[in-house]
Amino acid sequence: MIGNLSFVLLFFSVFVSSANAKEAISISPKTLNRSGDPVVIQWSGVESPSDLDWLGIYSPPESPNDHLIGYKFLNVSPTWKDGFGSISLPLTNLRSNYTFRIFRWSESEIDLKHKDHDQNPLPGTKHLLAESEQLTFGSGVGMPEQIHLALTNMVNTMRVMFVAGDGEERFVRYGEAKDMLGNSAAARGIRYEREHMCNSPANTTIGWRDPGWVFDTVMKNLNNGVRYYYQVGSDSKGWSEIHSFIARDVYAEETIAFMFGDMGCATPYTTFIRTQDESISTVKWILRDIEALGDKPALVSHIGDISYARGYSWVWDEFFAQIEPIASKVPYHVCIGNHEYDFPTQPWKPDWAASTYGNDGGGECGVPYSIKFNMPGNSSEPTGMKAPATRNLYYSFDMGTVHFVYISTETNFLKGGSQYEFLKQDLESVNRKKTPFVVVQGHRPMYTTSNEVRDTMIRQKMVEHLEPLFVQNNVTLALWGHVHRYERFCPVSNNTCGKSWQGNPVHLVIGMAGQDWQPIWQPRPNHPAVPIFPQPEQSMYRTGEFGYTRLVANKERLIVSFVGNHDGEVHDTVEMLASGEVMSGSKENTKSSSLKSVPASSTLVGKSESNISWYVKGASLLVAGTLLGFVIGFFTRGKKGSASGNRWIPVKNEET
Repeated sequence: MIGNLSFVLLFFSVFVSSANAKEAISISPKTLNRSGDPVVIQWSGVESPSDLDWLGIYSPPESPNDHLIGYKFLNVSPTWKDGFGSISLPLTNLRSNYTFRIFRWSESEIDLKHKDHDQNPLPGTKHLLAESEQLTFGSGVGMPEQIHLALTNMVNTMRVMFVAGDGEERFVRYGEAKDMLGNSAAARGIRYEREHMCNSPANTTIGWRDPGWVFDTVMKNLNNGVRYYYQVGSDSKGWSEIHSFIARDVYAEETIAFMFGDMGCATPYTTFIRTQDESISTVKWILRDIEALGDKPALVSHIGDISYARGYSWVWDEFFAQIEPIASKVPYHVCIGNHEYDFPTQPWKPDWAASTYGNDGGGECGVPYSIKFNMPGNSSEPTGMKAPATRNLYYSFDMGTVHFVYISTETNFLKGGSQYEFLKQDLESVNRKKTPFVVVQGHRPMYTTSNEVRDTMIRQKMVEHLEPLFVQNNVTLALWGHVHRYERFCPVSNNTCGKSWQGNPVHLVIGMAGQDWQPIWQPRPNHPAVPIFPQPEQSMYRTGEFGYTRLVANKERLIVSFVGNHDGEVHDTVEMLASGEVMSGSKENTKSSSLKSVPASSTLVGKSESNISWYVKGASLLVAGTLLGFVIGFFTRGKKGSASGNRWIPVKNEET
């Protein structure tokens, strides 16, 4: 009763102040500890409130009114019409203080020339009503955040990178037990500056924010397949919480990877560019899968269009804060996309690509991407500007039974160039006894049935220059992003389906992890009747569903499954045997839906079962009484009971 009376009195006092006092804004708490902690912003005294009144978020606090980080309309609060309300926002540590400002904005003041990336009018700043005190992260400004792992050229190592507010020396300490972090290594700190950016908005006062210091170090002498615990920081500035990972196992005969493109990140506010709310689900389901692995090593592969910051530097901070729960547990590998790199004066822009390579990078010209990640190898290309050379363009490594290759579709990939020579030598030198499967990844697709007309010439050049290398060297699987859909092709070369992946790699487009702009499928020419968008014969499965792919391989087979974000379940699967056979994507299997026409070892998807079904059910994986020795059940559903209670993954299907 007393509690209810207190609430009524508080409500009454706020109501009275909103009716009789000048506009006011307050925050609680005034100090946050780390990224993700929420602040509550309260306001009162707003007379004749409009549904266009808005709250601006600013960092650093001295930013001009139009240099906001983001904004929220006050009408998200249920009491806004009464002139008071509150909004709770989780904030990311940008290594500077925040302030919050309330503005009055009316329809008559909408400026159609002042728009965001989606062509929506940006809110007007003419009528400032109130500004809050400053919010700080206190000692958290110097704390390490944005922690992410990566493999190196040495198999018994693991790289760790993180961001802090100053360049004072930091370390990693690590060991095989939480209470015995007896090993340590110093971390090298580097940063980039506004003058390194190539174009707007990255080099303008609106897009630029201090990126902090990026620290990089390597944990060495790791034992194969052992769980290690680690934390980063220093005694003077503070240490991160303790994280853990499983070291790469050079003797492993199993490979697990989570693969996708074009994810981006979500922000708790609207900003100058479109952000990707679906990325939250992608991270959530992948984290579920990683935690279910136990003590099995895995990796994440994000093939271009990483944060979609596009010149607004704080979006990189939001991205790394969002992926830290997974990137601090498993190596997070990337390749470059158009939204990390493309700028008007980029060095390699042949005439046939003049309309393709534009300013998609928002003036970043690959700088944040090159500094914030450090992938294996030493590939780099000069920018021709004040910016440092662009790194992480092409590289490769072995993990278990798979040889992974990453390439750049944004820099020269033609025959005679350094990337082509790297790819040729790399593919020709693969030890197929050790790694029977080869997976190549790049951003722009060689094959797609979407209506991406602008990239037509690039696809033709990829088929002309790169596909012969793939075919001659028996690449198993080619993964691409850029198109924000999932699509699986038959084993294909020269746009013609084959029966085996040997000489006909299976191509998958996996750019469905977050970005919600969707191209239409390629329409049928002169379509007088339906279907307007027929599914070509080479396209075995395609969908507009968001999600990611899981890769599981041993010496005998490699399986890729598409997991949909709406339910976290498998919606498509393709299985490739070391012998060359494509089990669930072969042309013969598209002609019949009967179980007899599907090979016995194809993936079976049934109703949801308990977590036990995520692991291998030995009896269902016996072949002639011999256990396959391969945890396929972790990523698919094992057989349970009669086949009539389940359904086979459709081999050729288009979801609508």
